[in-house]
Amino acid sequence: MSDLRREMVGDVARITLDRPAVHNAFNAALIAGLERAFTELSADPAVRVVVLAGNGPSFCAGADIHWMQQSLDYSEAENLADAQRLATMLQAIDECAKPVVALVQGAALGGGAGLVAVADLVLAEETARFGLTEIKLGIVPAVISPFVLRKMAPGPARALFLTGERFSAARAYELGLVTTVTPAGGLEEALADALKQLRGSSPAAIPVAKEIWRTVRGLDAAAAFDYTTRTIARVRVSPEGQEGLRAFLEKRKPHWNA
Repeated sequence: MSDLRREMVGDVARITLDRPAVHNAFNAALIAGLERAFTELSADPAVRVVVLAGNGPSFCAGADIHWMQQSLDYSEAENLADAQRLATMLQAIDECAKPVVALVQGAALGGGAGLVAVADLVLAEETARFGLTEIKLGIVPAVISPFVLRKMAPGPARALFLTGERFSAARAYELGLVTTVTPAGGLEEALADALKQLRGSSPAAIPVAKEIWRTVRGLDAAAAFDYTTRTIARVRVSPEGQEGLRAFLEKRKPHWNA
């Protein structure tokens, strides 16, 4: 049986981590499957939104203990290749051209917190628990750190990188990792609200908006001036840019939200 389930409901793709017996912990197959799925869905014109979920009591508890045990015999070069595969998977989710909505229950620890960091919207049950727990195993949150530090302020991240402490969904919301906190059992209702909001957004503008978020903070003032002005000029003359403005002026919904 596959460790990953893929299904389409209309124009929404749902990717479900399906290793409930180990709290959906990562192994090599799951990492490869996630990279492949998000690469394909990003390029699929039939997909409007991608939902990332975990089957069972937890979203994702990090790395599988048996998979980590194998690394005890890895050389540094083999560990490098292993880490690069994880980083490539996270990058595929981060750069997905479609909105990515994560549904979090139970544990989101280590690499699971990395999945949270690369999702655009994160809906979490109030009982969910998060943690950058690598330090407790004598390692570090290196691969997930670029993605975590885009969402979380550097001060709290500095402390959490060292303590590895677990924290609540409410705290994750304060830190910027979580978008919405729901009561237990409330994820599907929150997802319906999120999908309604996303359907009002231009499908063509979404990947551009995601690119802006990834890019602008790394630019100096002059480069940001050039990049942002050129970007908005290009989008304004695009078909959906024209349609959105015409719809607003004509007091109607644009075609993507009709």
